[in-house]
Amino acid sequence: MSKLPGNPRILLSNDDSIHSTGFAVLEDIAHALSDDVWVCAPESEQSAASHSLTIHRPLRLRQLSEKRFAVDGTPTDCVLLGVNHVMRDHKPDLVLSGVNHGRNIAEDVTYSGTIAAAMEATLLGIPAIALSQEFREGGAPEWALAKAWGPEVVRRVCAVGWPDKVLININFPGISPDQVSGVHVVAHGNRKIGDSLDQRTDPRGRRYFWIGTSRSGDEVPENTDVHALMDGAIAVTPIYMDLSHYETIATLSSAFDGDPVRL
Repeated sequence: MSKLPGNPRILLSNDDSIHSTGFAVLEDIAHALSDDVWVCAPESEQSAASHSLTIHRPLRLRQLSEKRFAVDGTPTDCVLLGVNHVMRDHKPDLVLSGVNHGRNIAEDVTYSGTIAAAMEATLLGIPAIALSQEFREGGAPEWALAKAWGPEVVRRVCAVGWPDKVLININFPGISPDQVSGVHVVAHGNRKIGDSLDQRTDPRGRRYFWIGTSRSGDEVPENTDVHALMDGAIAVTPIYMDLSHYETIATLSSAFDGDPVRL
């Protein structure tokens, strides 16, 4: 990735909706980096939408102001429309997604609409960063931490740069800005959501389920995003978009060497 220009053109999106508090924090972060900031974000919450694309109904794009647009679709839809329609004549130098209400670590990234917006930008050849704010159960998110640290962390990451097919995932711990222990560049940990299913009965006697948020209590390895947040550090994790596992490709290929398979 080449270094960003001094006043980069930035596109913002998220999954908590254009009206969310975290998105206002993201706008503050972006304006601390540039005065050329554009918005194309969902009109309503799209949490856990993952990398879904709307293909079975038309999408509505609503212009709210000169550089501000809302879409009645997923985060993926928003970035696709933002890059290829709204900004088609002068595409963004950087896409920022977030700031998500809640962390996106470990296996969370496979469900996250915040990550998906950054994924779509990466697939379109635009450098992208996803930002998420951890919060404590029963309490309000410490948005002050993301607002205070966000510009400098994004600035430093962009100054170094990263390869094509890679996006950057940043998670802020749920503490006050002066409690941060550092910024750790780490791998993803393992912490699966949804192991707990809460079965209930509605007033008509029919079963329904809530997917719980409990996670495994396994030991947390160091040098992972899970451990970094537990340690009060900001976690920065590069995500590679090539999902192929090349060692297994080589191993499986040996099963099909020689004559074609006949059924």
